Amino acid sequence: MKLHGTMSVKNRNLYIGGVKCEKIVKKYSTPLYIFDETLIRQNCREYVNYFKVKENNNKVAYAGKAFLPMYMCKLIKEENLYLDVVSGGELYTAYKSQFSMKNILFHGNNKTINEIEMGIKLGVGIFVVDNFYELDLIEEVCKRYNTTQDIYFRITPGIEAHTHEYIKTGQIDSKFGFALTNGDLYEALEKVKVYKNIKLIGLHAHIGSQIFEVDPYMDAVDIMMNLVKKIKENYNIQIEEIDLGGGIGVYYTKHDKPKTIKEFCESIINRVEKSCKKLKINKPILIIEPGRSIVANAGSTLYTIGSIKDIKDIRTYVSVDGGMTDNIRPSLYQAGYECGVINKIGLDKINQVTVAGKCCESGDILITDTDIMEIQSGDILITTSTGAYGYSMSSNYNKIPKPAVVFVKDGKSKLICKRQSYKDLISLEL
Repeated sequence: MKLHGTMSVKNRNLYIGGVKCEKIVKKYSTPLYIFDETLIRQNCREYVNYFKVKENNNKVAYAGKAFLPMYMCKLIKEENLYLDVVSGGELYTAYKSQFSMKNILFHGNNKTINEIEMGIKLGVGIFVVDNFYELDLIEEVCKRYNTTQDIYFRITPGIEAHTHEYIKTGQIDSKFGFALTNGDLYEALEKVKVYKNIKLIGLHAHIGSQIFEVDPYMDAVDIMMNLVKKIKENYNIQIEEIDLGGGIGVYYTKHDKPKTIKEFCESIINRVEKSCKKLKINKPILIIEPGRSIVANAGSTLYTIGSIKDIKDIRTYVSVDGGMTDNIRPSLYQAGYECGVINKIGLDKINQVTVAGKCCESGDILITDTDIMEIQSGDILITTSTGAYGYSMSSNYNKIPKPAVVFVKDGKSKLICKRQSYKDLISLEL
């Protein structure tokens, strides 16, 4: 099990943020999400530094879908990041946390009328327009409120990135964005020239998630910069900002070889400079939208081991008090994880087990055939790198309450999301 951020081991006991994990479990129980606040802030600062936010007026927008309690909104505000939201709920969370609405980019392939009205009334900085339906709605709502809205067009650049089928987004066959091959983008450009309440200032492309190669991003940069030139020449519209999305891959298991934030950012910056020089155009303001690479390795999940079922010559199932309700990724797209027992770190791995969840589903498996030290019922298991899409995709399937979320830093722990109670579970039922 790889140690991330402020994780450390003393006398085989695991510490995060200077806090002993056994102590955290005694205070907050399991299952429990635990986040290394120092690592999150460090990742934010590396993005701001290496993406040349201060030097070039570029922007780093945190992708809220990865993990967005109110405390996270406050943290990224303190670290001078923008915020990318994809729903009215995420927007409302940001609003209630007093995040600046002007620093929000509102994404989504099917924003509802209510969400569009909410965004316009709250003063959202940028709507990332995904389709003609949304374009017409924004113009209509802006007319009603006598206001003008800045927008980006989301395009599908036709780039196939090597990642899981469910998290590809840049290929032509996608539910997202205006395609380049069928003329949709150019029809949208004609429309926006006529509309009085919309100002097109940027383009957005997102090629997928958990991508380890840099080459697809280089292709995206070239496509986008060529578009900037073409749109200026053919439509007399100056594209001031280019949003290249997120998607940088992170470490989950020993098979993953991610680029550093520095390598990723510098590759993009250098390619943009080269492309703009070749095309003889001014460099636009650049935006990237990291989510997973800010929070994934900073988050872990703690479980209590319950039943252990040894099927001779086949498999040993180790069941925990959580599962697909707090981490759907293994069941959804076969995501891999590493694990360990928090007070036995460093001991020889003498068992191969499959870590199973408690849901009434055969597919509720967190890790298949992993090597682990000696274990017994009552041990506390940790799965690492669960910070992205664990809590945000959690559910109440089987009417299982959602776990609490704790941040740790400098030897102290802070509860940022309460554990759901059974009373909470039925609070909306009549």
